[in-house]
Amino acid sequence: MPISFPRRRFAVASILLLFVASTARAAAPQPVTIRIDNFTFAPAEITVPAGTTVTWVNGDDIPHTVVAVDKSFRSKALDTGDSYSQTLSQPGTVDYFCGLHPHMTGRITVTP
Repeated sequence: MPISFPRRRFAVASILLLFVASTARAAAPQPVTIRIDNFTFAPAEITVPAGTTVTWVNGDDIPHTVVAVDKSFRSKALDTGDSYSQTLSQPGTVDYFCGLHPHMTGRITVTP
């Protein structure tokens, strides 16, 4: 027995909805990790899409902080093994540094 028109339309709509939902999940930005080692941020410069969560992990045996130059975020002092995460929602450039060791700098370019 053939599927009636309303049931067929529902089936097609359901398939399209599943496709759109799976595509949206696949497009979500992947988290990024920046390591703090030997008084440097590694990598020092990255480019990420808006909505990406960036996590800094301190691998040094002394504390460091992560401070945005524009003051949009600031971590607490990160001891060895500690981490700090920030989700970057706005496109643009985010320059940052270690508040305890200002020669340590990094840059994140956030794309739309």
